Amino acid sequence: MNSLKATAIGAVLLAFPGASDAFVAENGLVVEPGPARGFEVTYRGRSGAPAFWCAAGDYVTRHLGLRPTTRIYRVSTGPRRGGAAMRFSLDAEGAKRPGLFIWSDDKGLTASFARQFCDLPGSR
Repeated sequence: MNSLKATAIGAVLLAFPGASDAFVAENGLVVEPGPARGFEVTYRGRSGAPAFWCAAGDYVTRHLGLRPTTRIYRVSTGPRRGGAAMRFSLDAEGAKRPGLFIWSDDKGLTASFARQFCDLPGSR
């Protein structure tokens, strides 16, 4: 993301109460901390599941400073409707399928695997 775009997004976030806790992922999606060990990735036009996972992986590794092996779980119900956010947790309780065309035994993905979606076309 270029610095002008990041600065503009940062200025908008600072204009809203409570937005200072928000994190702008490298693909421009905004991640809001949630209760317990949860967080929410907000919708930005034409954002598919890979873009949400990209933002989640970026948030966990860069913002929270957790290890790339940290598991991330989608806890929002699916399928996600257009314009809806996607909720994630670091706890497996309430986890749903990842919502991607991949298979996962325990429904979660590692932060490093999620972060790899940032390299796909359309995830930025």
